[in-house]
Amino acid sequence: MSNNQKIYTRTGDKGETSLMGGTRVPKYHISIETYGTVDELNSYIGLIRDQQIDDHSKEILIEIQDRLFSAESRLACENETCRNRIPAIKDEDITLLENEIDNISKTLPELHSFILPGGHTTVSYCHIARCVCRRAERLAIFMSKDHPVDVLVIKYLNRLSDYLFTLARKFSMDTGSPEITWKARL
Repeated sequence: MSNNQKIYTRTGDKGETSLMGGTRVPKYHISIETYGTVDELNSYIGLIRDQQIDDHSKEILIEIQDRLFSAESRLACENETCRNRIPAIKDEDITLLENEIDNISKTLPELHSFILPGGHTTVSYCHIARCVCRRAERLAIFMSKDHPVDVLVIKYLNRLSDYLFTLARKFSMDTGSPEITWKARL
């Protein structure tokens, strides 16, 4: 963005915005809600990346943020012509998450119960991101009922929430924070 370009356009002052392709829709449109939630998730991923964490996790989180921008853009496209100009989520992106989950899981104690989110700020940020990711996934599925949504975007969000849960457990271990398991009162 040049120094002369203004960040505001005033085109959304009456509660509408444009999808990629030009169609004006209300700001509460399912497409806007869905890619806006992915954008919120991307911001939380950035917050996790800003913590005192290992370099490998930071690299993976940057990769995830890049993929989330692609997912956001694809969700904002109103037609196939637009989507063809946007980087796609690929099977390899999902495989990367699965490999990371598997590698981290090898270092973690076996889990037999739900874990209460918390224990350390970084762990909590991972759990918040996981919840936002699940919401983004639900919205993308809902959106897909009436609008085309790349199935790999939904699959990526599903796997990403699993990765964020696993990453929270890793950071619990890294920081020496105890995992408090849920004990249901009967």
